[in-house]
Amino acid sequence: MNVGLRTEENSTSGDRMAMFSGVRTINECSRRPGAVQDTGNCLPSRMGATSMKETPAGSALLDSEKMLFQAILDNAPMGIWFLGLDGRMQFVNKTFCTALGVSEDVFLAAKCYVDVMPPNVTAGLLRSDVECLTQNGPHQSLEWLPFVDGKDHLMEITKIKVLDKDGLPMGLIGLATDVTQLKQHAKQLEHIAHFDALTDVPNRVLFADRLRQALAHSKRENSILAVCYLDLDGFKVINDTMGHESGDRVLIEVTKRIKAIIRVDDTVARLGGDEFAVLLQGLHATEECSTSLNRLLEAIGQPIEIKGKLFEVSASIGVALYPGDDYDADTLLRHADQAMYSAKQSGKNRYHLYDAASDRRTRTHHEFLKRLAVALVRGEFELYYQPKVDMCTRRFVGAEALIRWNHPERGVLAPAEFLQAVEGTTLEVELGDWVIATALKQLESWHKAGLSLELSINISARHLQSTDFAWKLKRKLLRHPPLPKGCLQVEILETAALGDIPRVSETIERCNKIGVGFALDDFGTGYSSLSYLGRLPVDTLKIDQSFVRDMLFDKGDKAIVQGVIALAKAFDRRTVAEGIETEELFHALVAMGCEYGQGYGIARPMPAEELPAWLEKWNSAPFR
Repeated sequence: MNVGLRTEENSTSGDRMAMFSGVRTINECSRRPGAVQDTGNCLPSRMGATSMKETPAGSALLDSEKMLFQAILDNAPMGIWFLGLDGRMQFVNKTFCTALGVSEDVFLAAKCYVDVMPPNVTAGLLRSDVECLTQNGPHQSLEWLPFVDGKDHLMEITKIKVLDKDGLPMGLIGLATDVTQLKQHAKQLEHIAHFDALTDVPNRVLFADRLRQALAHSKRENSILAVCYLDLDGFKVINDTMGHESGDRVLIEVTKRIKAIIRVDDTVARLGGDEFAVLLQGLHATEECSTSLNRLLEAIGQPIEIKGKLFEVSASIGVALYPGDDYDADTLLRHADQAMYSAKQSGKNRYHLYDAASDRRTRTHHEFLKRLAVALVRGEFELYYQPKVDMCTRRFVGAEALIRWNHPERGVLAPAEFLQAVEGTTLEVELGDWVIATALKQLESWHKAGLSLELSINISARHLQSTDFAWKLKRKLLRHPPLPKGCLQVEILETAALGDIPRVSETIERCNKIGVGFALDDFGTGYSSLSYLGRLPVDTLKIDQSFVRDMLFDKGDKAIVQGVIALAKAFDRRTVAEGIETEELFHALVAMGCEYGQGYGIARPMPAEELPAWLEKWNSAPFR
């Protein structure tokens, strides 16, 4: 290896002793402080070549400097070479030779250096040489070069034209840096920034870009573009009960199914959580969109096996069509999102096309949800309590807590006017937690005042099926140590309990261990009540008021009430009749063997502070 510029073919490595003195690049050496300017040398004046050669010590110093310079070049972490105007290598460092697996001798012996390079890179290298020699300033290019490890490496090559003292080109210096890993890392970062880490489909950022491109294409081609917003129904239940790993498997499987349905030119993206977006491009009729959407619904709805069990999810899909919905990309996606909420409100597992009326309804719903959230923070909700009595003794035994909204403008609102709006939202669970905490606080207050009773609270299916329900309920009970076991009862709708018998049963059993009882509300309205009753560890059946209210006139209703009471006795369950509005109904239920009852005939729901006065009146003159 050498640093000389001589091109004599017979020169050996030891003979090539000339330094880069006498050579200057386009950046004039005269700009360097202390440089000798009259010869064009770039060596400091204190090390002038002439003075150094005059003595043995000077010659030795020059040899030492050359060796040091050679070592620096050979060990530099990049390829370095000098190329003459005739295409011959006059110098090449060890790093470059080792990386390419081409020796220094082979490089220097070649009439043109590209003769020892792979044919596929020859044209690019020669082109960059010509460009470097014909331009001012460094020339940069990227070339894939085969390395001795058998792999192609991406090299960032910088070439600098070298001028002699008269300013004429005499060759060029080449510097090559391996940027393969840097480019791969940049590519990985680019992928991370634009693709979902779990499903490896475009994320929200890349989808927005794809949407803008698809919209522009549809405008040019006068074709239909469908922007679809998908939200999975039932995913949260799986994620909460089976764990996040199982939830991830569901998301991956759903993504595969969507990709299998849509065409190559279409796009599926995961926007976050269990929300996806799909672009259906190049449509010529809305019927094509409907066909694709129905296939998506069918594919997503197929059972998914997780840990040996089959689970089902469905999708609610909102769709905005261009040019029918002639807006920009962001507005199209927002409209599709709003249409998706309409699909959920219509029963889920379906798609809904955006329209202006739907948009108004959706916005109204969103505003109402926001208002409910504000009401919870402001303390506008209140629990009313409807007494329950022992049918035989007429003794007051408990009450059912029923939520009311003290609306500043509309007055006291019953649950039917607002609870349906929170179904399927996080506010549903938040409101349920508030009910539990408020009921326990009031229950403790009554017990401290000497009023012992069992208090029932209503819990939604979504709330009950959350994985931490029993644990959170236990923590709330621990905040009220004076309360005895058995003073709290949770009421759940029969239809909700039948939705997932194993999971509901497990939650009920956990709550039973901490002294909390359970009642099946509206019993008799479910389609499979009798067959599942034995599998649910509930202690009370509440006979739905729709059967009780007309049982004196409707033989069918009367038979159902009698059947439920008999069934409860057979399964050792208590019975509570709802909707007792008259004393005549009360006596008829006593005759049938019903144990407990509640209804307007006994007492309407009332604020907590009114209960003592009602109790005093009831004890002295029932039904008066």
